[in-house]
Amino acid sequence: MTTDSGSTTIPLHLTDLRPTLTGAEMAAVLVPPRQFDTASFDSYRPDPDHASQAETLQKVRDFAGSFAPAKPAGFFSRKPRASDSKPGIYLDGGFGVGKTHLLAALWHAAPAPKFFGTFIEFTALVGALGYADTVKLLTGAKLIAIDEFELDDPGDTMMMTRLLADLVATGTRLAATSNTPPNALGEGRFAAQDFLREIQALSGRFDIIRIDGLDYRRRNIEGHAKSLSPAELDEKLGRLESDGSRFTVDAFDDLVQFLGSLHPSKYVKLLDGVDALVLTDVSELKNQTDALRLVAFIDRVYDAQLPVYASGLALDEVFAGDMMNGGYRKKYLRAASRLIASTQK
Repeated sequence: MTTDSGSTTIPLHLTDLRPTLTGAEMAAVLVPPRQFDTASFDSYRPDPDHASQAETLQKVRDFAGSFAPAKPAGFFSRKPRASDSKPGIYLDGGFGVGKTHLLAALWHAAPAPKFFGTFIEFTALVGALGYADTVKLLTGAKLIAIDEFELDDPGDTMMMTRLLADLVATGTRLAATSNTPPNALGEGRFAAQDFLREIQALSGRFDIIRIDGLDYRRRNIEGHAKSLSPAELDEKLGRLESDGSRFTVDAFDDLVQFLGSLHPSKYVKLLDGVDALVLTDVSELKNQTDALRLVAFIDRVYDAQLPVYASGLALDEVFAGDMMNGGYRKKYLRAASRLIASTQK
């Protein structure tokens, strides 16, 4: 590693990697992130100050119970409610309130076959396999769990509407999380009124459950993402080397430019075998396309539970003010929250 202290180990750069990912590999990783390997309903801790969390926990438990074989209807059996016919549930709430934990707990409770992925992972799967082969792969799934359900362009809107409709028609059940209610997806991002039919079709497939609360990642963390001085960063590099960690070192601007050369579906492969990320000379982003790529990348970094060590501007401040006030505000806030947590490790 070439550092100010004069060590000479050749650094590993993310920007030197060229990951590839086949459709089969993409499907194989459609499981909850590793921090949710043991997520269960019992391990979810509702915030007593927000009653909707305990209520949501019970509703998701009830939905999980719907996978049990139906009992013969008796004379005194209650009549089905209209909501019973909905094939999915949709957890709407702010970031850091435990939506992904509950989604993963539901996935663990559901029978196989089942798939769990972010919205971008499912759209990337269609891009890699084609629509017909994606439907063939997912047909027969008892549950499709979609985390971070956000529609950023009309093509994705129509494609996901069609995909979910085709899967529901074969008996698949759905569960999703998002920071945006289904009938508001796309607002401020594209001409949502032109695609109202598709958005309403998505909304009609879910029972919407609102979950409130504070971001658990920030309950005990104040301030900004941790930024290291050059001397502190050099010391951290030395410790990572002595620990035998496999880490990468990249200039922030170089990494942002490099991410533009990869499809976001490959970001997860980029992090294979990496124990920590080091970023130097972090600076504010001016281009929204770059900012959204960074958000997608940080989601994968956070899922992998990788620590991030950085110098320069605090990473949660890289999104320019006009970005934070636009249609992608919630995405940037989620990324900032995850960056704060990742730099505190």
